[in-house]
Amino acid sequence: MYTLFSGLYKSLTEKEEFFVLILGLDNAGKTTFLEAAKAKFGEKRTKSLIPLTRKYDGKNSDKAPLVNTSKITTTVGLNIGRIDTHGIRLNFWDLGGQEELQALWDKYYAECHAVIFTVDSHDRERVSESKAAFDAMISNSNITGVPLLVLANKQDLPESMGVREVKPIFQDNDEKIGNRECMVLPTSGLTGDGVVEGIEWLIQCIQRNVVNRPTGNQDND
Repeated sequence: MYTLFSGLYKSLTEKEEFFVLILGLDNAGKTTFLEAAKAKFGEKRTKSLIPLTRKYDGKNSDKAPLVNTSKITTTVGLNIGRIDTHGIRLNFWDLGGQEELQALWDKYYAECHAVIFTVDSHDRERVSESKAAFDAMISNSNITGVPLLVLANKQDLPESMGVREVKPIFQDNDEKIGNRECMVLPTSGLTGDGVVEGIEWLIQCIQRNVVNRPTGNQDND
């Protein structure tokens, strides 16, 4: 009888788990966006497998920061976050964006259910470098059809590129993007602007795409 009730309880309480990659160049604001998402939705548990070493430059923002950036530094390897919301569990893999670490990105493609590609919209000098990393990513067959959210991040900084400027750059390869769901969204990880909209859009896309990229349930902690 205990086994029966235990199994019933488990089936009612366990959540579907999805895995989301957060990619982009170093200093694009990936970790700050993740911290803002955890602050907005409430985190259950997170852990950093490898120490961080970068600060997000948001000191020119005219809004009160949502995230304490003094503790956020460059991701050298992998940073993991988890959010329980809308009855599901989102596991985020925030990967280092340095050139030598980009070769490791494709190790995670086959298991992910969505990708967040973060663009530093304030750093115009590195846009072409960011675009090259983006093109290499979407060319990988293991990520075909996976929903893609492109963040025009750091909108809190003056003279940042808006969506009208970023979107044509990162959506000019329609044949590589394919028929996946894709959106370019203005965000600020520092202030939290656009964070909720982006995560909720991803959740809808992931759930619509579950037939093509299924997931399994795992035990809660």
